[in-house]
Amino acid sequence: MGSLLFTLYAIAACSAAVGVVLSQNVVRMAFWLVISLSCVAGLFFMLDADFVGATQLLIYVGGTVVLLIFGVMLTSSGPYLTIKSNPAEVIQASVVGVAFLGVLLSTVTSVDWESNRLTLKQAGVTSRRGSYYQQGEGNTSRHIGGALLGVRFDHLGESASAADHAHDATAHDHVHDVADHTHGTGDHAHASHDHVHGGIAAASSKPETGSGYLLPFEIVSVHLLVVLIGAAYLARAKRRLEPVA
Repeated sequence: MGSLLFTLYAIAACSAAVGVVLSQNVVRMAFWLVISLSCVAGLFFMLDADFVGATQLLIYVGGTVVLLIFGVMLTSSGPYLTIKSNPAEVIQASVVGVAFLGVLLSTVTSVDWESNRLTLKQAGVTSRRGSYYQQGEGNTSRHIGGALLGVRFDHLGESASAADHAHDATAHDHVHDVADHTHGTGDHAHASHDHVHGGIAAASSKPETGSGYLLPFEIVSVHLLVVLIGAAYLARAKRRLEPVA
């Protein structure tokens, strides 16, 4: 079922993108663009990239396209605003599109997906929603997304702070003192020692977190600022300059 939905979303996104290119009416272009970007957001949601999907809907669909439509409505001189392209522009756009398509196809075909799947299956690595496996995922986009949100998955074993080390040393000395003073309960002391170290190791294995919302917030704010400036420029009243006598 998941593969079927993914295929349908992908086909709808590509079809709407073709509609954007072939349509000559600006409002219809914006409509097809909304459909295409919404389908891409659906693909992101299916890939467990919830933050990217929400950003796609809020910023691109809910911000950029809506402002584009308002700019067209406020600046159009007639009921039907069309865009006509000359053959040279069509050829240039076709060359760029074919080049990007070639890059995508070469990337897809250069990876042995079936071999990687079998390798991960033999290694006992399975994908779980919201989890991370260094052996299975390696250096993927999850690192970038987690870093933007303040979560460092690559610092799983390095997130113990100086306070943790001090606590570890204190607990270690305390356990050894208990073992020295209670000669008949050595096993209990060792068990306590293992329990303390196990708790500290579990605490240090958690992803390192921090305030990582500053960068995406600034990027979104700059993007919206550019869109607002462009919309204001398109919607401004144009005055004819009169020559000075």
